[in-house]
Amino acid sequence: MTWSKNMCEGIAEELRGIELGDERVDRRSIQLIETLAVNPTASINASCQGWAETKAAYRFLDNDLVTPEKILLPHQDATLGRIQEQPVVVIVQDTTELDYTDHPPKDARCLNKVDRHGFYDHVSMALTPERLCLGVVDVETFDRSPESLGKSQERKGLPIEEKESYRWLRGYRKANELAEKCPGTKIISVADRECDIYEIYAEYRDRQDRQEACAEYVIRAQKEERTTLERDPSAGKNAYRKVYETVADSPLLATKILELCETPKRPARDACLEIRAMTVTMKPPSTRSQLEPVTHNVVLVREVNGPGDDTEVDWLLFTSLPIDSLEAVQKIIDYYRARWTIETYFHVLKSGCCVEEIQLETVPRLKRCLALYRIIAWRLMHLTYLNRTVPDLPCTVAFTDSEWKSVYRVVTKKALPKTPPRLAEFMRLLAQLGGYNNRPGEPPPGPQVFWVGMRRMSDFAAAWLAFGPESGKVVPTTAGP
Repeated sequence: MTWSKNMCEGIAEELRGIELGDERVDRRSIQLIETLAVNPTASINASCQGWAETKAAYRFLDNDLVTPEKILLPHQDATLGRIQEQPVVVIVQDTTELDYTDHPPKDARCLNKVDRHGFYDHVSMALTPERLCLGVVDVETFDRSPESLGKSQERKGLPIEEKESYRWLRGYRKANELAEKCPGTKIISVADRECDIYEIYAEYRDRQDRQEACAEYVIRAQKEERTTLERDPSAGKNAYRKVYETVADSPLLATKILELCETPKRPARDACLEIRAMTVTMKPPSTRSQLEPVTHNVVLVREVNGPGDDTEVDWLLFTSLPIDSLEAVQKIIDYYRARWTIETYFHVLKSGCCVEEIQLETVPRLKRCLALYRIIAWRLMHLTYLNRTVPDLPCTVAFTDSEWKSVYRVVTKKALPKTPPRLAEFMRLLAQLGGYNNRPGEPPPGPQVFWVGMRRMSDFAAAWLAFGPESGKVVPTTAGP
């Protein structure tokens, strides 16, 4: 991974150059994101200092000059700069739902039921292979009308452009745009099973044939659906052999022990995995019979002797990347595993920034506010993984003197060191403010303890500037009797 100072700019820098049509509104956007970032779990009212600042925030969110796209654009430009500094970047895309059923905006539509209100949030995020978050590169939101619910089978034969799944193809095309803008960076699009869209594979092949810049892909397959060109008489007269079965019958490439992190569905554990890989020519689905077959590489990662609780690893990965060595196959698996980072991002957005608790009257106001919190959530993620990827940098690359000095004194109760501590050392102090125990052998601190610690740090830093040893002020004391 290539590191640069551009990775450590303050959050206000993510809005540098913003153009909302009015310089006063531009300045307000920077003031507001800094205000909200101090305590991302707090409401807008609680974050703002006094009624005048609160009213200015609501006016900003109600301003028709302001759009989510304009708010995110300077952050996306900064992200592009960070991408261009890297040899390899993974673009992960995924969808989450934002549920406002308890306090819906007056123009909110449906989620998956008539009585559930909100919208779906589809995000593409740039990561280094080491999982350092470089930024949000694309966002798409969608919702549903009551009349459209329960009609997925009717939509199955529609052109891809008329289906909700079109967002995955658009996400891949965004990765292609980045490949064009970043010729010195290998761009790899990574996604889970919902992204198993045949048009993506066909688009990659066609761009390759035209010798156009394009993103590579690693996509987990819907293993029961994809078929080869080989007939399978045992399954029926017009049946074809499954891709999954074909790869499962191929020679074993390697057996690996993989440390699985904890998820909401499983505890952390070491999994014994069998790895197979081969090149397969895949038949288009019956609803896309006009398309040509595609040939790409397939990696099968299957757990053996698992716990038997339906959490066993069973990944069928379609990829355009080479599989000519075990090292190459291992990289493909690692790229897919990096996909979990976006799940952590959604957790930070919902729990760390409490975006589902925002109460605004209309969806446009809500989406403007969300655009600010997307950048705040990214910043929390970025600092968390920066600590893990470049731990030996001085903490001053990301924190001011008042921040690190106040936290150091409060947590350690010691005199300040002559030089700023390493980033890893300071981040552990910051995490302790957020409840991290810092016990021997404990896993690295995650985003949750950092967002709590950073909220407390802002108060300590303000007190340091006002009353600390470098303030030049003498704090009066009350004389005793």
